[in-house]
Amino acid sequence: MSESVKAAWDELQALPSARLADLFAQDSARLDRLATRLDLPGGAILFDWSKTHLDEARLAAFGRLAEATDFAGRREALLSGEPVNATEGRAAEHTAQRGVGDEQAVEEAAMFHARMHGLIAAVHQGALGEIKHLIHIGIGGSALGPALVVDALARDGAMVDVHIVSNIDGCALEAAFEACDPATTLIAVASKTFTTTETMTNASSALAWLRENGVDDPYGRVVALTANPDAAVDWGVDETRVLPFAESVGGRYSLWSSIGFPIALALGWPDFAEFLDGAAAMDAHFRDADGADNLPLRAAFADQYYTRIRGCQTRGVFAYDERLRLLPDYLQQLEMESNGKSVTLDGAPVEGATAPITWGGVGTDAQHAVFQLLHQGTNLVPVDFIAAIQPGDALDPAHHRILLSNCFAQGAALMAGRANAEDGARAYPGDRPSATILLDELNPASLGALIAFHEHRTFANAVLMEINPFDQFGVELGKEIAKQIEKGGAKFDASTEALLAAAGIG
Repeated sequence: MSESVKAAWDELQALPSARLADLFAQDSARLDRLATRLDLPGGAILFDWSKTHLDEARLAAFGRLAEATDFAGRREALLSGEPVNATEGRAAEHTAQRGVGDEQAVEEAAMFHARMHGLIAAVHQGALGEIKHLIHIGIGGSALGPALVVDALARDGAMVDVHIVSNIDGCALEAAFEACDPATTLIAVASKTFTTTETMTNASSALAWLRENGVDDPYGRVVALTANPDAAVDWGVDETRVLPFAESVGGRYSLWSSIGFPIALALGWPDFAEFLDGAAAMDAHFRDADGADNLPLRAAFADQYYTRIRGCQTRGVFAYDERLRLLPDYLQQLEMESNGKSVTLDGAPVEGATAPITWGGVGTDAQHAVFQLLHQGTNLVPVDFIAAIQPGDALDPAHHRILLSNCFAQGAALMAGRANAEDGARAYPGDRPSATILLDELNPASLGALIAFHEHRTFANAVLMEINPFDQFGVELGKEIAKQIEKGGAKFDASTEALLAAAGIG
């Protein structure tokens, strides 16, 4: 840690803390400063961070930290296609998929998108026969992103019925088989390397299912989504149905690439293009805005305050919209796989906490499950509330009015609390932080912008912590040991040996 970075952290640690209610009382311009409405292609989104403990002094100090960690330089490196993933010597060019980044990478992404567009048009026009169902097989980023977007946007008349399977547990694949007619089913195999054990095992079982149910050419029903097209062809997929994407696109950032095939197949290409456009608009904001006016960076300032200064170990995300029920799951991987690190860019131990545990649920269900702890528990948990002004249903407007009333009430109650000197069990301490992201409407463009906001927020957090958010070596050791178990002959600790024996493995 450099002297300037250390000085910035020391300054932040030394700042006095005030209660949220006092921050509002002392600053009549607080809402104007910390609640920003950003106009985007799919309608505006309000980002309200006023119920966090950020104030002028902290914003200024975090601004100095951003300067000390060269946020502007690292942002430029990210967006220009420089190798920001230092441990693997790679760029991170997911924004190029949206048209923002290195010119050559943007051109390549456009070429790959045109290839995908052509195949999707052919499917919709019946070139592969009648296709009513898609079983999309992937894991991690190859499944979480498509699952989120399809669930959020394809509820009203999807052009193709999509089932996303990630788990190696055969029950997951069997459930997809049960819902699909093999005579009208397409299989998408999504794997960056086309070697992922879970994905390739599920893919082989899907081929067997097609064959056993009378499909003469199972491989003719497979589309490969991969950064390793040669491996897909070697596995048996015809080159015309291989949709590549760049090696520089990380798995958890890949839904904008050919990994988004099930999104575009279900929604149609115009909606997928709007999805990309919404993300590109957020990219432009992230590129052009400076300091606390940069919304992902402002969110990272609050994240760092609660994680590093206040010692919060978790962050809750609650979507007050059934269509965004998978958003907390998606953000878990995005944030925890990116920033769950213990060394800095130069390999030194991190001085302080990095990523909190991201968790969450759907309102109002969560209110009757976990909000007891948020309001009265001993853990301080920063919370993000996410909602849309326009309802996603056609029922009595009372449904949506009650939904939003509950969303806004929770943030107000967390901040205000309520004293009760006579009965401590009915006392609420208050001064508990929350942020609210309020979309005008949930549509392809606004969802694209929302996801891109979180991508840039994750990167901004990594810059402030001086870590690399683009490698994920932490997932490798368990995979290696699983392969040793499959191979046989390896010895493990007494507990693991006993579990293997109990399960009849080995």
